[in-house]
Amino acid sequence: MTVAVLSGKGGTGKTFVSVNLSAAAKDAVYLDCDVEEPNGRLFLKPEQVTSSPVAVLLPAFDGKKCTGCRKCVEFCRFNALVFVKNKPMVFPEVCHFCGGCMRVCPEHAVMETLRAVGAVEEGVSGGVRVVTGILNTGEVSAVPVIKTVLKKSVRDGGLTVVDCPPGSGCSVMESVSRADYCLLVAEPTAFGFHNFKMVHRLVRLLHKPCGVVINKASGEYSPLEQFCVDINTPILLRIPYSAELAKRTAAGEVAVRRDAAMAEIFRGLLNEIRKEAPR
Repeated sequence: MTVAVLSGKGGTGKTFVSVNLSAAAKDAVYLDCDVEEPNGRLFLKPEQVTSSPVAVLLPAFDGKKCTGCRKCVEFCRFNALVFVKNKPMVFPEVCHFCGGCMRVCPEHAVMETLRAVGAVEEGVSGGVRVVTGILNTGEVSAVPVIKTVLKKSVRDGGLTVVDCPPGSGCSVMESVSRADYCLLVAEPTAFGFHNFKMVHRLVRLLHKPCGVVINKASGEYSPLEQFCVDINTPILLRIPYSAELAKRTAAGEVAVRRDAAMAEIFRGLLNEIRKEAPR
């Protein structure tokens, strides 16, 4: 089962929930798809870490073969190619690496070259296999790195927890693409509620079943609670705000490995997800 953990904004506790859910399961795979600023490894502290590069195929042009027909430029729907000084030029930040320009060139003047965009680290923390995607600084698209990370999910019925990027953009859509169930982490504030509605709309558009975790709860926030009732989405867990828990998190500790009560709470959350997820 693959569980994607999302939030409409940063700072709601998405990584906190993802890390502790993985650690509570013990035998699990944790995929950090928040590749622009991955921080799950700071808590899980994986050992035996290996790293492999992530590269994309970028078009390159042979000036001797190119006749200036512009078919490659006309084909590109992402406007990643322009014709300048009698030769095509590519904008790497816009290119989607589809290879179409190479296929439509009648003179075979287009080649593909590897361009590094990030890396994937793999390690072990207790019984959790930790996979971290890291996007190179300055890269625009996180999707190629996220796709590589998602290939590391288990396929034998075990648990994979996907720590998604915040928000509801393209990188989030890619991160939840293989999820069997989505866990939406919300904070009980007006700002948090607004962004929660955006990410909830996204998972509904993708036809993904979902449940809600309300983090840093200090009493009932009725707009969020009523909204969940109205859309028939279950609130699986409310995590009260705790100064002690905040200190442990700031120190980079995994709560379920330090606190037996918290471990029981997250095991209960995992059981609720298994009841709600389609079989």
